[in-house]
Amino acid sequence: MRIDHLAIWTSNLEGLRNFYMHYFDASSNEIYHNHSREFRSYFLSFGGDCRLELMEMPGIPKSKDNPLKQFTGIIHFAIKVGSKDKVDQLTKELKKDGFKIIGEPRTTGDGCYESIFLDPDGNRVEIME
Repeated sequence: MRIDHLAIWTSNLEGLRNFYMHYFDASSNEIYHNHSREFRSYFLSFGGDCRLELMEMPGIPKSKDNPLKQFTGIIHFAIKVGSKDKVDQLTKELKKDGFKIIGEPRTTGDGCYESIFLDPDGNRVEIME
């Protein structure tokens, strides 16, 4: 068994898609559009088995969770970038471009080198070596 994909509701489908394609070299399928429900989505691939589905549909409420605080449920997902230098470089680039860094690059207690930022929708994303 394996995780096939994670899904994120967004109110800015094209913007979020472009963000992950730009910063993380994601590739995208063609848009899926269910006209009767006004549902649209993309699947993004990062070179591995697990994909990210970005979804947009009118009427989906904004999250009431504070992205700067912990809460029950899925709290983040991680993208492996391959090296400490790449973690540092991406973190600096995201910060320079105005994205909120909520965890500066560091080695965690379990030996992972990572940083954490908020994507354009406020989702916590971990960048790991």
